[in-house]
Amino acid sequence: MGVVEITVQWIRTFWTKQSRGGEAAARRNAAPVGFAVPSVPPSFAHVVRMHERDGFEPHGVEEDLRKVDVQLREADGRLRVLPRVQPLFAIPPRPRRPPAVRLASGQWVRWQLNYRFSSAAGVRDWSYWLDTFNIAYGPVDADVFLSEPTVHIDEQGPLR
Repeated sequence: MGVVEITVQWIRTFWTKQSRGGEAAARRNAAPVGFAVPSVPPSFAHVVRMHERDGFEPHGVEEDLRKVDVQLREADGRLRVLPRVQPLFAIPPRPRRPPAVRLASGQWVRWQLNYRFSSAAGVRDWSYWLDTFNIAYGPVDADVFLSEPTVHIDEQGPLR
């Protein structure tokens, strides 16, 4: 069997308390959770960043797959997917994480995790971000992440 394609899109949306309510929160909540995937070389991911300072306008780049915080392992004709959560960013608490997802060819997962972070000195206000990992196994169309995922894991917790 040849090399099976893996398509990875990592979307990170950043905001501060200025986007916690009202129109700014509505703009943030309307930000896409999936984009058409440009042609990226194998072992690269399509990484999209959106920030409140520029109205959540998406900015996409290619990034080395090893820099994406997700474990991908092929075994027995399936792809095992599990995003990593660094202990430093364990807010909100995640006492029990869901198990890894095992995708068959043609399937894809959307996995979402959110975080709250304060500067070490406590000088700045809290900042927040949402990571959305869209990961497909096998050959897919460029607009695959604009459809409904085979599996959706929502690991978002309360951010206060």
